[in-house]
Amino acid sequence: MKEITAKELEQKLTAGEKLNIIDVREDVEVATGIIPGAKHISLGQIPDRLAELDKNEHYYMVCRSGGRSGNACQFLIQNGYNVTNMIGGMLDWEGEME
Repeated sequence: MKEITAKELEQKLTAGEKLNIIDVREDVEVATGIIPGAKHISLGQIPDRLAELDKNEHYYMVCRSGGRSGNACQFLIQNGYNVTNMIGGMLDWEGEME
């Protein structure tokens, strides 16, 4: 599984790269802040919402600490998606939030 640190992802965002970020945390967690431009699909909803994801795109998966996003990555990889896990999750995120 491909991995990226929170700092590396923040640098890509700051550089203006077009990123597809999926936050798999629960609603109550996302209410405390989300990476600007990230799409919220809680982990349990991913199997039902695969149609929203394009297999030709690359996705960065985010959760609180990197565990659930790692599980999401494994599921998506098995289904033919190109994904990278943000290790350390939002606990390591120091960038802007909305």
